Amino acid sequence: MAQVSIKDIAQKVGVSNATVSLVLNGKEKGGRISAEVASRIREVAKELNYEPNNLARSLRVGKSRTIGLIIADISNNFFASLAFYIQEFAEKYEYAVIITNTNESSGKMGKMINVLKSRQVDGFIIVPTEDGEKHISELIASRIPVVLLDRYFPDLPVSHVIVNNYHASLDATNLLINLGCKNVALLMYDNQLPHMLERQKGYEEALKKANLFNPRLIKKINYSLITRDIPEAIDALLEEEQKVDGIFFATNSISMLGIKRLMELHITIPDDMKIVCFDKSDAFEFSNISIPYIQQPIKDLGRKAVDVLMELINQDTSTFTKIELFAHLLNVPE
Repeated sequence: MAQVSIKDIAQKVGVSNATVSLVLNGKEKGGRISAEVASRIREVAKELNYEPNNLARSLRVGKSRTIGLIIADISNNFFASLAFYIQEFAEKYEYAVIITNTNESSGKMGKMINVLKSRQVDGFIIVPTEDGEKHISELIASRIPVVLLDRYFPDLPVSHVIVNNYHASLDATNLLINLGCKNVALLMYDNQLPHMLERQKGYEEALKKANLFNPRLIKKINYSLITRDIPEAIDALLEEEQKVDGIFFATNSISMLGIKRLMELHITIPDDMKIVCFDKSDAFEFSNISIPYIQQPIKDLGRKAVDVLMELINQDTSTFTKIELFAHLLNVPE
């Protein structure tokens, strides 16, 4: 069935196409259209199940009222929750969100940017991948509004919304030290993204201050080989001459597989091994143990990212905004 057009409504009501267009865009007063005619037009539009052609409208007004959201891993609860809140807050601005996923691939990020540009999105919210600076630089050069979320590139003049990863990791490591741990390990992704490096820095500085730092206890995980690398890392840590008694998991995806491996090896948490996780893990639901974790302000991250992007879209400005929020430790033992 052909889509109902403004012409169809105009013919049924007996008015011009322009009159129907003015009414359906809420501009009938400026066009001096009577309330009776406007009411009849809306009535007929409803009867015919008229749906506006948003693409045509975007070409006329220069805006599609859509946002392109590019996230790193849709299977990760953290990013899934971020996407949920971004969509909720975008709707309050009467914007739709097109969500895409990169699986931490810079090549896929570039491809998704091009796909979303072809959809005429008004702006981007992007969780960037490692080696993604080139793609972000191209967006900046083309003056397309963009906000980086969760991660950023320090050398690029681009708006970003992040958490203070350094302080969160410092607090997490200090908690393990205060719980009596002498040999604290770190499991993290093997990349050079600032947020991961800041987590490593917080971990290292807490242990150095306590004269407990041992670089051998840092295990770096390849994202693409996570199911292989994490069990191997846990096994290697347990073979250390100095008994590892605490582990800081730098992401919730790492913690989920790490906790699973500890359970497989019958390592009791927290008696045999004390742990702290960055973000809550699904694995917590399968345990009756209260596991400390860093809670990021996911809702606020989503809200701030949308607010900043809307300012860039509506003000058409080249200035950029930097927002840093704080995360907090939860389930801390008394």
